[in-house]
Amino acid sequence: MTNSSSPQERARAVQSMFGRIAPRYDLMNRLMTGGMDVRLRKKVIRLAKLPAGGSLLDLGAGTGDLAQEAHHQYPGSRITAADFTLGMMQTGQKRSGPRLNFAAADALNIPFANASFDVVVSGFLLRNVVNLPLALREQWRVLKPGGIFVSLDTTKPRKNVFSPLIRFHMHTIIPLLGQLLSGERDPYVYLPTTSENFLSAEQLAVHLANTGFREISYNRHMFSTVAIHWARKPLDE
Repeated sequence: MTNSSSPQERARAVQSMFGRIAPRYDLMNRLMTGGMDVRLRKKVIRLAKLPAGGSLLDLGAGTGDLAQEAHHQYPGSRITAADFTLGMMQTGQKRSGPRLNFAAADALNIPFANASFDVVVSGFLLRNVVNLPLALREQWRVLKPGGIFVSLDTTKPRKNVFSPLIRFHMHTIIPLLGQLLSGERDPYVYLPTTSENFLSAEQLAVHLANTGFREISYNRHMFSTVAIHWARKPLDE
């Protein structure tokens, strides 16, 4: 995948990459974050504040970590896990816990009607989409008025005393672990690179405001390499 690739070629390359690493995806997430991703996903779902019997879309769900956590925190709610990689969804269907309702979906063309969900959440989706403004507009579209958006994603880390260690972890340790555990090195070179090249938390907040979201907040985690953003679609939309 190169900078000269078309958006369609980049999308197919990302889809293929995630399909290859699906069997070890969850394990690698735990190792790359030292288990912090589990705690952060719990926080994402708490921020969703899903009403009783409400509906939640986990977009770019991968194997369904966020969707499964939503089942735990909001039993009886309608939870949909959507992804565009068949291998991820097949891996998610085999996991223990609540059986998840998976749907094939492209984040740039979500196959649900306007105002379908009370909440849309995502985990490490936005840095991978080839058209971020369109992806945000699509999430806005399927949210009900007053609905809540929550995303967990990487963000450009602020330079600090730990910066050399963070860079060593991202560009040396993570590709090595990926090679050892999945037999795939390239995806774990791609993932740290997209993390460094993605927007800052402040820039993503501006994109949310430009989409029309209000009550926008975010906080940083893991030495400012990860951020959770949450916002609301106004009631009068």
